[in-house]
Amino acid sequence: MKLTTILTTLALLVSQSLAFITPSTRIVSARSSFKDVSSSPLPKLNQNYLRHSQELRLVQDMEVIALVAGQENYGLAIVALGEAIWSFAEAPSVSHAKVLIPATIAAIVLVVVSGPMVTNAADPASIKLGLEIATGVSLGLGASYVARLLSPYSPSAKEIAFGGLLVAVAGFFSFSQNLVVDEFVQLPNLPLPEINIFPENFFFGL
Repeated sequence: MKLTTILTTLALLVSQSLAFITPSTRIVSARSSFKDVSSSPLPKLNQNYLRHSQELRLVQDMEVIALVAGQENYGLAIVALGEAIWSFAEAPSVSHAKVLIPATIAAIVLVVVSGPMVTNAADPASIKLGLEIATGVSLGLGASYVARLLSPYSPSAKEIAFGGLLVAVAGFFSFSQNLVVDEFVQLPNLPLPEINIFPENFFFGL
């Protein structure tokens, strides 16, 4: 009789203890499932959204860069060819027709070669190569204008060639600035030495 009473009491105690333990395991399982739900899809959606927004921003930046670079490229071609025609019209002759050669070559390269490259917003490498070509063309135009200014005799006014030189210099700095600012070309970072003019805690001792 005493044995059955003891067994019954132990059974009641075990059942009550299980009743208290079971809800805690359910809470833990619920928490773990909540962590699984919160950790899996939402960060992936956020990462996809951030990646999509970054790609969209990059495409928009490339479109703006292509638009600006295209205007500068074709503008330099028009100004260079216009300057050459103006200079030739001031004193038309067979010997003076040589002023048309550098401007014509530059205009052809800018319109046919570098122009389609810098306006290709879908290919950053193409924009970079086009800007490099346009930078080289502006250097060549500048050299031709300097040669005309240093020439002892010029059938046309040298002020016209000087105006062309200013435009070529502006084009060079514009194209090179686009290469550097838009990070098509990475300049090396030179380490600068630290110069301590005042000793440490100098102002606190005053």
